[in-house]
Amino acid sequence: MTLDTSACAAVSEARLQQRHDRLAAIGATPRGGVNRLALTDTDANAQAMLVDWALQRGFRCSRDEIGNLYIRREGTQSGLDPVFMGSHLDTQPTGGRFDGAYGVLAGFEVLEALADLDRPTRRPVEVVAWTNEEGSRFQPGCMGSAAFTGVFPLERMLAAKDRDGITAGEALAAIGRAMPLPARPMASVRPAAYLEAHIEQGPRLEAAGATIGVVSGIQGIRRLAVSVHGEEAHAGTTPRAVRRDAVSAAVAAIAALEALLHDTDDVVRFTVGRMEVAPNSPNTVPSRVDFSIDLRHPDADTLRTLGDRIEAVACEAARSRRCTAAVTQVSHVQPTVFDDATVALVREATRLLGFPSLEMPSGAGHDAMYLSRICPTAMVFVPCLGGVSHNEAESATASDLAAGTRVLAAALVALADA
Repeated sequence: MTLDTSACAAVSEARLQQRHDRLAAIGATPRGGVNRLALTDTDANAQAMLVDWALQRGFRCSRDEIGNLYIRREGTQSGLDPVFMGSHLDTQPTGGRFDGAYGVLAGFEVLEALADLDRPTRRPVEVVAWTNEEGSRFQPGCMGSAAFTGVFPLERMLAAKDRDGITAGEALAAIGRAMPLPARPMASVRPAAYLEAHIEQGPRLEAAGATIGVVSGIQGIRRLAVSVHGEEAHAGTTPRAVRRDAVSAAVAAIAALEALLHDTDDVVRFTVGRMEVAPNSPNTVPSRVDFSIDLRHPDADTLRTLGDRIEAVACEAARSRRCTAAVTQVSHVQPTVFDDATVALVREATRLLGFPSLEMPSGAGHDAMYLSRICPTAMVFVPCLGGVSHNEAESATASDLAAGTRVLAAALVALADA
């Protein structure tokens, strides 16, 4: 396929940077990051800003049943399936300004570049801001893309509750009342293809001196919840030999899991990212600890085998401290392999534009892993400083962001004209 790179020259580095600066002010933290949890007022305000920009350019906006936001530029044959670009606007509680937001704004910049050129595309082109990708407020993550692709039932996603007992459906209804948009039923559209631009969230591109990551796929993820049960007791009077200390048991379980999941090649990714203790009193032996497990690996068999051993190891460690443990699987996403032809478009666009590149899998999960189940999909990575992400210090250069957007534009035009 011959690539038309005319839209790449119309990508404005300055405009893209200004859009990032404006969006990052919504939910800005004192340390330069962003706190914009899914379906909160700040998330709604970010969506409202994007909608305002879109309407000024004459693009159409709509929202579906799970809250995914669509911005559409019509094609010359509008009855054809559209090509999607996108990512997410929600962040971690102490997140950065580029994770997710870059993919949305890069897609929007491609729409603006096409509009500036008055360059038609055969297919409609849409930018999507997917709901609750991070999973910080509601579980599971990638909620919007999972519901859109039918991986998880809509009803289950809407019933998910945050720590305050508010359901995603209730939070979404509040946003809908504050910012009503035309309804876009999920079942009414299927994309012809999907492209997602993102910062790498790791150090490989920077270390290699590469500007573009040509992403081959996404490693698999298993998320589990562990609940350790002991017994409350007085911290000053209860001998350690008879305690049923849930924290001690949880620490033993985590240490045992660290040993289980160690590998000399450092390919396995094992993280305990959340821990809650009850009754959380300084002079009471804890009776319960709940903690999360995030397990990742690019090989499906390895991910399954290791994940299946977690319950037995955690329960045995808890018993060694006179406690019990229960392990529940929250989600299991198989490793993703992107469509060869669509990845080849990204590779060829990168070559034509003269950017140094690296072919690589994604260590992090993205909405693209679900979209790949229903349409040809590829991703474009750009470097982030020090590989730092999910952190207020997250940073990326304006030139790298623009370079990724130009690659995105070339691949998008080829797909939209097919």
